[in-house]
Amino acid sequence: MLELSILGFLTEEPLHGYELKERITALSGHVRPVSDGALYPAITRLIKAGKLDEHTEPGASAAPRRILSLTDQGRADLLERLRHPKQVEITDQVRFNTVLAFLRHLPDHREQAEVLRRRLEFLTAPTSFFYEGGRPVRAEESDDLFRQGMLRVARATGEAERAWLTEAIALLDHPS
Repeated sequence: MLELSILGFLTEEPLHGYELKERITALSGHVRPVSDGALYPAITRLIKAGKLDEHTEPGASAAPRRILSLTDQGRADLLERLRHPKQVEITDQVRFNTVLAFLRHLPDHREQAEVLRRRLEFLTAPTSFFYEGGRPVRAEESDDLFRQGMLRVARATGEAERAWLTEAIALLDHPS
C-alpha cells in the first residue's frame, strides 16, 4: 500500500520526500504509521524500477530537496494497481481506503465501478468478529456489552458503506 500511496500522490503533483510522507501519514498514518525506514527504500525501489524520477532543487533554508515525480511507467503501474487491486486491498478497510483515495485517476468509469462492485460483494457476505459453531454472532446474540458495541458499530458502518457503494456504482454505470 505504501507504493500505491507514493504513486497515487505523485500522479497529482511532484513532491519532495517530506511532503509525500506527510500526505501518506494523513491518509493512513493514524492506523499504519509511515517510517522513514519504510518510505525511503520504497522510493528508491520505484526510482530503480523506472516508475519515479527525481531531481534536486535548492532548499528553502540550506539543504537541497529531492523532488519526486511520476514517470509514464509509474502512471501505468498505478492504473494497473487501481484496475486490479489485490483481494486484501478489497477486504481490508485501510487498504481499500487507499485504493479509493486514488480511484479517480482510473479514467474508465466501468473499471472504477468494477472495483467498487468487488468491495460491495465482500461487504454483502455474512461475517462477524466472533463465531459460534461456525456461524457469525450478531450483536443481539452477544451477552458481552463490549462485543455488542463492536458488532453494532461494524454493522452501522457496513450499512453506510454499502449504501454509498450502491449509489456510486449507479452513478458510474449511468453517467449524466
